[in-house]
Amino acid sequence: MKYTKSGGQTGAGPKEWFTGTVQIDGIRNPDEQSAIGCAHVRFAPGARTAWHRHPKGQTLYVTDGIGLVARRGGEVQEIRPGDVVYIEPGEEHWHGATPERFMAHVAMHEADENGEVVTWLDHVTDEEYGAPDQATA
Repeated sequence: MKYTKSGGQTGAGPKEWFTGTVQIDGIRNPDEQSAIGCAHVRFAPGARTAWHRHPKGQTLYVTDGIGLVARRGGEVQEIRPGDVVYIEPGEEHWHGATPERFMAHVAMHEADENGEVVTWLDHVTDEEYGAPDQATA
């Protein structure tokens, strides 16, 4: 068993990877014991990732707020606390908060044989972000 005490610092999401205000708390990075990487990510209203893909896929567990997720060529879907989203390996996608609400999720992914967990692509445009009707939010 390996126990790590809380004490890490919250970091701002890099502008190359995100639009808007995003805060990241690292949970674990892949290492010699496990290829699993994990982080708790919090998005301010309107904030979102850039398009990206994961060589071994990604699982998102929504912890708070109301968010959005989409795959390249697909429709924008709303996500809420308790929802689990699995993104297939290599699938280009983005995720973030709705325009009016914050959203937080735990993001889990696995490193490939080269230690890579993500490839960042272009930023999501406002048109692509096109949040679904928020009347029910």
